[in-house]
Amino acid sequence: MPRVLVVDDQKDVRAMVAIVLRVNHYDVVEAESGAAGLKAFGEGAFDAAIVDIFLADTSGVDVMMAIREQVPGFPLVAVSGMTALDFVSEAPDLADVVCLQKPFRPNDLLQALRKAQAAAGGQLSAAV
Repeated sequence: MPRVLVVDDQKDVRAMVAIVLRVNHYDVVEAESGAAGLKAFGEGAFDAAIVDIFLADTSGVDVMMAIREQVPGFPLVAVSGMTALDFVSEAPDLADVVCLQKPFRPNDLLQALRKAQAAAGGQLSAAV
């Protein structure tokens, strides 16, 4: 079962994402902050991460860059309720991050996750 880290400071968004993923046979670890997300990432093995760009404690871009420093090419999905998904030009290491605008449908989330994994050269094997 693929394991996905979900980093979002909005509890309702985290819960919705986790439900969608669990129903589709993903193991989910939720983190309410960038610090908690990086701690969880350092303590466990993950197949992908979904990270909110705007977190209360730090920038989601910084979180994704820290993850990529540890695991180059790691599959990432960036989500945001704002239109500021142009961070890629400022962070070339994140050029292949899949961006997803909130609000999104469950199917959009699953497609973004598959696309991120494919960009990293692998494939998440959860049933859809």
